[in-house]
Amino acid sequence: MSPTPPASPTVMDARQTESVRRITEIDVLRGFALFGISIANTIDITEMPTGASGVAYWSHETLFDQRFFPIFSFLFGLSFGLFLDAAARRTDDPRTVMAARLGFLVPLGALHRLLQPREILLTYAIIGILVLLPASFLPARWLLGLGAAATAAGLAVDGGVAIIPGLFLLGLAVQRYGVENVLGLPTGRLGIAFTLCVTAAVALNVWQIRAGGSDTWLGALAGLVTAVSYLAALLLLLRTRAGRAVRTLAPVGRMALTCYIGATVLVVVADQFLELGKGPDYVTAFTLGVCVFVVEMVLSALWLRRARYGPLEWVWRSFTWWTFHPSRTTRP
Repeated sequence: MSPTPPASPTVMDARQTESVRRITEIDVLRGFALFGISIANTIDITEMPTGASGVAYWSHETLFDQRFFPIFSFLFGLSFGLFLDAAARRTDDPRTVMAARLGFLVPLGALHRLLQPREILLTYAIIGILVLLPASFLPARWLLGLGAAATAAGLAVDGGVAIIPGLFLLGLAVQRYGVENVLGLPTGRLGIAFTLCVTAAVALNVWQIRAGGSDTWLGALAGLVTAVSYLAALLLLLRTRAGRAVRTLAPVGRMALTCYIGATVLVVVADQFLELGKGPDYVTAFTLGVCVFVVEMVLSALWLRRARYGPLEWVWRSFTWWTFHPSRTTRP
């Protein structure tokens, strides 16, 4: 059997350019999720009293709380599939490599939980091992159906952590169907999806405010629909002139693990002076969350000028493959 002729340089360059563009978009989405998580986690980490009324309280509940971690969870499942495919090109047993990758998050998450009791890495690692690894043998249509059913069941229970398995499966299903099919949706269809989601999100958030509660299935559902609205809005922005500014989120997305844990450390240090736990102060909490994220944006951009991976990403990759990978880049 004759070997397949190599693609021409022009075709290869086009494929590489398209691949970089799509990976960049995923990093942008992940960076955006970290932005919202940074603000929401500031209140959790400092144990700031939140009250149950007022514009500031409901701004937090309807714009940030449970609105960004669904994005992060969905992207975790999607990235799982991307890494598994990449590992399959290097080894005959990619799932063992993936198990090692998830296993590294267990002790890291346990340590992180000492600073942030509601941190998510440990939960992600356990659910990833118990759900994603076995599910990786299933075809895309099964993943999509099971993901939708598991997400609905999680919402019926109480939302929160309960919807993570379903979102993992949905992310993996999208990766199996092809990330390019989502990123390449016609702008008109994406605009319609955005309009429908925003309309539903506004209605659900108003309902949540009138119901006077957030730790219910209604709050979780409103959070999920709002998260989808955010995703659609960001994908639309990436197609406009504002896309260049939005892409500045990509370095944070590439260093998600480092920035997620680094944000906790920065907030803990800052709170030694701010003492947010003494009383509700949303302006200070929001400002601190934004400042922490801006600092991480700058540091991530500077770091990735000279390195291929973030500090913790490099350690994570080295433990995953049980070998040291060069991190320093030759790019100027």
